Amino acid sequence: MSSILCLHLPRFALLVAAGNRSELLAGPVALAPTGAAHGGVGDVSAADEGAGVRPGLPLGEALARCPTLRLLPPDPVLVASRWEEVLARIESIGARVEVDPDVPGVAWLTTADIRRLHGGTVDGIVGAVRRAVGAPARIGVAPTRFLARIAAGRARSRQAAVVHDADVPALLRHVPVAALVDDPRLAGMVERLERLGLATLADVRTLPRAALGERFGRPGLLLGELLEGRDAPLRPRDAVTPLTVDLVIPEALSGAQLHRALALLVDRVVADPRRRRRRLRSLTLRAALVQRGTWQDRVVLREATADPARIRAALGLRLDLLPAPARRLALRVDGFGDPVRGDLSLLDEDVAVRRARLREAVRQVRQVAGPEGALRIVDLDPGSRVAERRMGLTPFEP
Repeated sequence: MSSILCLHLPRFALLVAAGNRSELLAGPVALAPTGAAHGGVGDVSAADEGAGVRPGLPLGEALARCPTLRLLPPDPVLVASRWEEVLARIESIGARVEVDPDVPGVAWLTTADIRRLHGGTVDGIVGAVRRAVGAPARIGVAPTRFLARIAAGRARSRQAAVVHDADVPALLRHVPVAALVDDPRLAGMVERLERLGLATLADVRTLPRAALGERFGRPGLLLGELLEGRDAPLRPRDAVTPLTVDLVIPEALSGAQLHRALALLVDRVVADPRRRRRRLRSLTLRAALVQRGTWQDRVVLREATADPARIRAALGLRLDLLPAPARRLALRVDGFGDPVRGDLSLLDEDVAVRRARLREAVRQVRQVAGPEGALRIVDLDPGSRVAERRMGLTPFEP
C-alpha cells in the first residue's frame, strides 16, 4: 500500500532571515509580522515556544508573554529562493513533490513513485531524501498527507517517524490539538477546542463528525474526515523552472509609475517564448524595498488567461499593498493553464471571448438593476437639431 512522506524543515523562514547570525536563535526571537502592526508573528525560536509564543500570535500578546522578544524582518523572496533549491534537490532523486506555496519548509511525496529507485524500502527513500536535502529535517511517513504532517512534527531530526494504519490511534493520543496550528485550514479551531477541554487529537476523534460540523462548520467536517484517515490525493507540482522576469527601478517608484513598471513586466511575460503559448494560472509578484527587506504576494487567477489587461488588473490590486517604495520589481509565473488553441485565429478567439464576457456582464447587470439596467443607443434622426430626437434607447442584446 502506498504511503505519504512528509518533509519538514522546522523554522525554515526564521533560519533564512537569521542568515549567518545563528547566535540569535539561542534567545527569544521571531519573525516580525508581514502586514499591519496588529498582525501575527511568523516563525518563532525554541526559547519563544517555551514562553508560550507560537506563530500567528498577535504581536502585542507575543510581547506581553515574552518582553525580551526580538523581531527579525522577514525576507520572503530569499525564503522562496532557498526553498526552491531544496525542492530541486528532492526532485533530482526522482520524486514528485507537493508543496503549499504559503508554507515554505513543508513538502509531501508519494513513496510508491520512487520505491524501486531506492532499494524498495521506506528506509531507502528516507535516506535518499535526507542526502538530497543536506540539512537536519524531520520526516514522517503515514497513510495520508495529514497524518504524515503530524508524524513529521513528532519525528526527530535523525530518525523518521513511520506510522502504519494500526499505529494511528496511538499517534493521535500523544498529539495535542495545538498541532493543528500548522494547517492554515484548521488553525482557527485550536483555541476553541482547548476551551472545550479537548487536549489531544484522540479526544477530538471520539466526537461524531456531525457534531464537529455543527460546532465548527466546514473546518470541523474537514477535521473529522482527516482524523478518520480520509484525505485528498497528492497533487505534485510540475518539475519545471518557473518563468521569472524582473526590472531594476533606477529611482524609488510608487503609485502610477509603479503600475506602469508592472505593465512592462506583464508584457514581457506574455511575450516570453518560454511561455510556449500557455495561459497563466498563478503568479507571484515580488519587490525589493528601498528600506531593508523584501515583499511578495501570490495571485491565483480565477481563470487561466494570456490577456495582459486581465493580468494587470489582478496584479494591480496587490501592488497597492506594497508597504514601501520599491527599487526592484519581479514577476514569476508559478502555474500554467492549457495552451492557447492553434486551430483558431487570434482575432476570432478574441471576438468569441469578448462576446462571452459581454453576455455575462449584461446578465449580471440586469439581475441587479432590472430589465432596463443594460440599454444601447440607436440612431433615430441624426440630422435633427434636437438632441432627444437624434437617438433613443433600446434593450441591449449581445
